[in-house]
Order: sequence, then C-alpha cells, then structure tokens
Amino acid sequence: METREPEVIRDKEAMRRWSRGMRSQGKTIGLVPTMGFLHDGHLSLVRQSLTLSNVTVVSIYVNPGQFSPTEDLSTYPSDFSGDLAKLAAVSSSGSVIAVFNPKNLYDYDGGRNKKTISGGGRGGGKVVSCVEEGGLGHETWVSVERLEKGLCGKSRPVFFRGVATIVTKLFNIVEPDVAMFGKKDYQQWRLIKRMVRDLDFGIEIVGSDIAREKDGLAMSSRNVHLSAEDRQRALSISRSLAMAKASAEQGQTSCKELKNMIISELVGAAGRIDYVEIVDQETLQGVEDIKSGVVVCVAAWFGTVRLIDNIEINVTV
Repeated sequence: METREPEVIRDKEAMRRWSRGMRSQGKTIGLVPTMGFLHDGHLSLVRQSLTLSNVTVVSIYVNPGQFSPTEDLSTYPSDFSGDLAKLAAVSSSGSVIAVFNPKNLYDYDGGRNKKTISGGGRGGGKVVSCVEEGGLGHETWVSVERLEKGLCGKSRPVFFRGVATIVTKLFNIVEPDVAMFGKKDYQQWRLIKRMVRDLDFGIEIVGSDIAREKDGLAMSSRNVHLSAEDRQRALSISRSLAMAKASAEQGQTSCKELKNMIISELVGAAGRIDYVEIVDQETLQGVEDIKSGVVVCVAAWFGTVRLIDNIEINVTV
C-alpha cells in the first residue's frame, strides 16, 4: 500500500489557512494533540481519527504551559523524524495527515524576546508555569475549576490549566470537527470534554481506550526512561487495577478495601505512590462504596519515572 509523507506546518497562520482550505473543499478535520515521541497508542488515535474525518492533523508540541519551573521539560523524549516515519506508515494514498509542529505558541513578538522557557526558579513562591517563568507575557489561562483540582492536579498544580489552555489554542488554530484523546489521561479527557461543553466549542471529543504493551503496561512516551528492573516492577500497576476490577465485579464494593489491595501491590513492587483513588466517572469525585460507574486511578513512581494508569468499573448496586 502506498504511503504518503505528512505535510509539516510550523506557522499557526499557515495551519489555520490549511484547515480553512480543507473545509472549503467540504472536508472534515480531525485533530490528535500530542507532545511527540509517538507510540502505538498515539497511532491508534490517528487511525481512529482517519475513520471519523476526511483529513487529520497531528500536533507535535511539548507545551511549556503545563510544566512548572521545577519540571525540566527538556527531558521529555523527542524523535521528530521517527514520528514522521510512523505517521507516513499509518497514512495511505487515500488519507491525508498534516503535522502541526510550531516552535513556540507563547511567543507573540516574533522571537525578539530572548528569554527562555526551559525552567529554573520558583517564581517568588507563586505557582507558575515555565511560560510565566520565561517572561513571555502570556497571561490568559483556561481553568476547569473543579475537575482540575484532584488526582494529578494535587501534585501538579499548573498542569491542567496548561493543558486546557494549549488545547484551546490548538482548537482555535486548527479548527477541527473532532479531536481524539486517550483515556490513559482520564482526568485530562474528562476535563477537555467539560471545557468544550462549557465554552460551546463545536467539536466532538472522542476518548479512546488505553493502549497497552503485550505485558499490560500502559503505553507512554515516558516508558523509555524506565530501567529493565523498574519496568517489570511497574507491571504491578495494571496487575493491581485488574485485580481491583475483578474483585468489584465479584461483589466487593468498599473502595477502601479495593484501594488497600492496589496499594499493597504497588508498595510490594517498590513503587512510590502519588495517589490511588476511586472516583465517579463523570465528576471525578471520590466515592466510598461503588454504586454506579467509577474509575480507579493510579499515579506512582518507579525509579525516576512517574506513571499513571486507570481502569473503569461499570457495576451497579
């Protein structure tokens, strides 16, 4: 089957013209937002987008707005040429994929501001992102007030504000009809759905099931940083989640008991727990007993790598 090299667009005005040109031809547009270093989970989102829209845009942009100055965004893995090759393999002669790869979506003076956004410092005690620390002048942020507070929002206080803002910017630039998000980042998916509802974006948000390695580890660009030993230990996450789901389906409805089961597995595998929570699938509020659909969410460190995973439990009492 013939493959098609994706067109790479780096300027936001050029991206907007491309999208409007496609729409003038009656084509629908799908968007798959990524930070690059694509794996099969990303590519499954691209394939799904190609079935739901006429053309697909894959954004590759490591967003400084979702990193705090104490998180070195320069360590995020990157392989742009490899990403293009993977997207070319996914594409066929009958499909169109464009890659939006801007240099800096927070630069409003054409590069004349020489300050960097690579981190360092703490912003005088205020919770800030690398964008604010870099002094680029960006001051408008999108916050989904309640959904951003718990789970990952507890340990990463600027993260979801940065995610909601960059996704809003991408929506305004690309102007898609549909956008794809993986459910591994469950809180992010729910937050974006709520933002789209509340701000009346005319965009369908599609959540895709978690893509996993053959041994059950949730696919993540960060997995490359795991040592062989830590990778084996990290399998305790998906294993404990599956155990909790099976136990719930067999009648265990106490969230305390289920969480203790997971914690025991993770600690036994030398994991450092950020959180283990069981929350309502829609509101992300914690529950004590399972009476309707919930999602079990885990964040834990193995070695120097923080991993997240989750599993939905759809039992009713």
